[in-house]
Amino acid sequence: MPDLEAVGDAMTGAVIGRAVEPKAGEAAVGHTHERSCLNCGTALVGDYCHHCGQRAHVHRTLTAFWHDLVHGVFHFEGKIWRTLPLLVWRPGELTRAYIDGKRARFVSPIALFLFCVFVTFAVIGLTSGTIHASAQGKAEASKELSKDQTRLDVLQGQRAAASGVEAAKLDEKIAGLKAEMAALQAVKDGKIDPNTFKIQSDWLGGIDENLGEAAKNPELLFYKLKTNAYKFSWALIPISVPFVWLLFPFSRKFRLYDHTVFVTYSLCFMMLLLSVSTVVGLVSDSLASLAFFVPPFHMYRQLRGTYELGKRAALWRTGFLTIFAFIAISLFGSLLVAMGAFE
Repeated sequence: MPDLEAVGDAMTGAVIGRAVEPKAGEAAVGHTHERSCLNCGTALVGDYCHHCGQRAHVHRTLTAFWHDLVHGVFHFEGKIWRTLPLLVWRPGELTRAYIDGKRARFVSPIALFLFCVFVTFAVIGLTSGTIHASAQGKAEASKELSKDQTRLDVLQGQRAAASGVEAAKLDEKIAGLKAEMAALQAVKDGKIDPNTFKIQSDWLGGIDENLGEAAKNPELLFYKLKTNAYKFSWALIPISVPFVWLLFPFSRKFRLYDHTVFVTYSLCFMMLLLSVSTVVGLVSDSLASLAFFVPPFHMYRQLRGTYELGKRAALWRTGFLTIFAFIAISLFGSLLVAMGAFE
């Protein structure tokens, strides 16, 4: 059965995106005809109040209310359909236009980012139930689950007789063990494939004791990433911006604002690509794997258009940016675990 919470996330993302992204001056069909703004009382000239920006006409019918909801979810006031084609094929033109102030026709980077975050995690939530672990993986998870249940019984017995600081420490151990058991149960039920989300210990183990524990238990790490990462996805923007700045160090022409717009639009595309490849992966893993080659091509086109670079200058920066992207993702995952976001 589809994950209704995931569907709710997608709709919430659209509504939030619409809330922070005003309409691009299109006339609205309302159900009232005022001569003064109902919000601030200013005399009306045109379809919007020139003082506070509120629509000249407002509706007071239930039908219009639901129309607004559907319109917000699927149309983004029409701007989404002008933004997405450019984001996919001419990202540099879109980024440059927004930086230069041509914004009325497009969805702003942050509004689109909010929408893409919710869509991406809604897709992951809807499709993760179709992931199947191997018979061996399920058997191993079942054995580990039995061992953890025994450990849990022992800890709960100790907790009953403990108090003070010792009780607090036992509570922490019990909470961590229960989270691990939840992940193992997901593997046992066939919802997580431990081989698909394998993370090598030597990659994480040297960073921090907590990261080392996560590396030893990749099933638990994926389970927690799936349920919590969307809350902190905004951190990808400040993590990534310094790496883009390194491509144009001390440039007077390109500022941090330019890099932030570049990064935000780029992350929007990458999240949409992840959503599409996840759905395609349900039909063909080999076809979905082709998505791995798309990001460098997209980065190249966005770099050329945004920063008005020649082919050679864009190519070497694309190479470095691809490496920086892997580092940023690694830092993002490490940060989530290290800061205790999964406790």
